Amino acid sequence: MNPVDVAAQAMPALAEQAAQVDATATFPETGVKALRENGLMGLLVPAEYGGMNGDLGDLVDVAMTLASGCLSTAMIWAMHCQQVDALVRHASPELRADLLPRIARGEVYIASVTTEPAKGGHLLTAVAPLRASDDHIELRRAAPVVTGGEHADGYLITMRAAEEAAEQAVTLVYAGRDQLTRQAKGGWDSLGMRATSSVALDLSGAVSAHQIVGEPGGFRRVAVDSVIPAGHLGWAACWLGAARAGLSDVVRLASSSKRPSSLDLGSDLVRERLARVRIDLELVSAYLHVVRAEVLERRRTGESLDAPAVQIHLNTLKVTAAELTFNAVHRLVQLVGMSTGYLKTSPIPLERHFRDLRSASLNYADDRLLTAIGALSLMDRAVQLTLVSRS
Repeated sequence: MNPVDVAAQAMPALAEQAAQVDATATFPETGVKALRENGLMGLLVPAEYGGMNGDLGDLVDVAMTLASGCLSTAMIWAMHCQQVDALVRHASPELRADLLPRIARGEVYIASVTTEPAKGGHLLTAVAPLRASDDHIELRRAAPVVTGGEHADGYLITMRAAEEAAEQAVTLVYAGRDQLTRQAKGGWDSLGMRATSSVALDLSGAVSAHQIVGEPGGFRRVAVDSVIPAGHLGWAACWLGAARAGLSDVVRLASSSKRPSSLDLGSDLVRERLARVRIDLELVSAYLHVVRAEVLERRRTGESLDAPAVQIHLNTLKVTAAELTFNAVHRLVQLVGMSTGYLKTSPIPLERHFRDLRSASLNYADDRLLTAIGALSLMDRAVQLTLVSRS
């Protein structure tokens, strides 16, 4: 089956549990189980390992579909796929042969460990060092935020390459759950994205040398080639899927007998507010699909994603999607009023979408990305905008 059709079949299960896992701030076991069983955890795994042989274009389409049911579950899944993409493209042959078939069978859900107390969410530096010991590598790591951390079967962890290495010499390591001692620190009682269970974890253990992903100290290449594009495309698609679901709910409500009085279909003001929401979502969708096409084309031709203009496009996608999808739902809440837009007892979950999407600008902070866009803009003297020829 087409991956989007598979996602569409799973989406009702995600939607059915969404309110409960949000209210209780519990991991969406039912939804993740459905994704394990229907093969979507292996979307990006090549067919030779038993996966669905999808690409980042499929990731975008599936993420939008799943997020229309439950944004927390969709984000958990998209971040898992981000890790899988890094493994497919950069893991050792031995690690790929062992791990990818198990991912394809839905046996392994992978969480990302990149945050660190001393550096926050800065992706391309690390503080805690790896230590060599006989034929193993020892790691000891604290992470203030790990999405789905207590429920993962494996982890991709950024570490400083060695005790004497600079913070910019980052190594990415895969560790299975059974190779680690884990201790959760505190809980996850957040405003939105409550079902992601993004707890703080202390991790320690030892792994084999072949579990290094990419070159030792060479995580930047993995990040630019895989982690950043998969992350920004997946996140933007999730946020757009949730906001689109909110607009769809309002449009359906407007034509039903339960239409609130604030939705006067003869009002020019109502039409103008709906237009603003639609425009925000159209802009995100258009930019998402342009950047997706650029990434897929560069992967097809073997071109690097490290060009300043490409990095600007990816960072702009993340910032724009975070801002405009939240703005769109904010406008919808204002449009439908207190009882329909603001109360948890509303027949449509705008209140949950509003809280969830407020996190988008904080999920790898927009301020950091805007600083990067500004610096990169000074390097792109030709000002190569999206859709402008690179020649």
